Amino acid sequence: MRRKLVETGDVEVMIAIRSNFFYTRTVPCELWFLNRAKPERRRGKVLMIDARAIFRKVTRKIYDFSPEQMRNLLAIVHLYREQTGRFLDLVADYCRRAVRAGAACRGAAADFLGALEELQAALAPVLRTLGADHSPTGPLGELDAARAAFEREVDAFGTAAAAADRMRNCEPPAQAAVRQPVDRLAPLAAAAGGLARQADRLHSLATRLIETCEQRRDAGSSAAWNSRAVTRARRAADEARRNAVARLERVRYLWRQAQWLAERFPDAELRDVAGLVKLVDRAEIAANDWSLTPGRYVGIAPDDEEEDFDFAQTLRNIHAELDD
Repeated sequence: MRRKLVETGDVEVMIAIRSNFFYTRTVPCELWFLNRAKPERRRGKVLMIDARAIFRKVTRKIYDFSPEQMRNLLAIVHLYREQTGRFLDLVADYCRRAVRAGAACRGAAADFLGALEELQAALAPVLRTLGADHSPTGPLGELDAARAAFEREVDAFGTAAAAADRMRNCEPPAQAAVRQPVDRLAPLAAAAGGLARQADRLHSLATRLIETCEQRRDAGSSAAWNSRAVTRARRAADEARRNAVARLERVRYLWRQAQWLAERFPDAELRDVAGLVKLVDRAEIAANDWSLTPGRYVGIAPDDEEEDFDFAQTLRNIHAELDD
């Protein structure tokens, strides 16, 4: 049956999907795209895409594609159909959206600093009673140092955002220069990552300071402890931190989508990418017993170490899974 289907020339694209994409079944699947209007020059070929490594975790048992992941897979088909302009438009769109997302981050960072100031003000009475330790190794000294580091990262991000702002209306790049806008936005993405890490560290140290106050306050200082005010300020600081980090991660996420496309298709032309995509002809399919399983053709992606591994984000994902 597979042989007869392939020989019609109507099988155009095969996409392999990992398990857990169904609500009631854990099995993987493959998407078949048939096209009776294929141009004659492509009738003897089939585009194989192995998308099993591309997914977004919704819950512990359910995965799906993010809108950007679906657009990236579609961009591969655009290259296959020689619709280069649509591929270049997508790269430019990611760059524009990353710049716009970056513009909203400085305000979120300022809100987080303001929330921390309110938290520290709520702790001030008990800190005075305890005798605040401003030594570099003390909890308050560490918090002061982290705040200074965070403010430096805010300045660095502001510089990168100002430099990137000229790309707010980024035009699609030339076919031979797909990487150019992506590389120009790399400093903005790096600054967003640094600022997000500092925000998490600053919040962690603030939480530690609260715990220190709770542990060390004695009967003489308990009257200065306003539990309700501290709890309210703590929640506000955590919410402001989450908002700032989410906005910063959005910048990095959009930049990574553009980078994903530019790294795999640097000339805006379809090419074989190990572990992802391969354009196969009828002879190769026949040699593989007329199999239409993409993984049989695309091979295995090399195990490259991720240079910019985001530990903080990975830990947040683990916490989210535990909560679920």
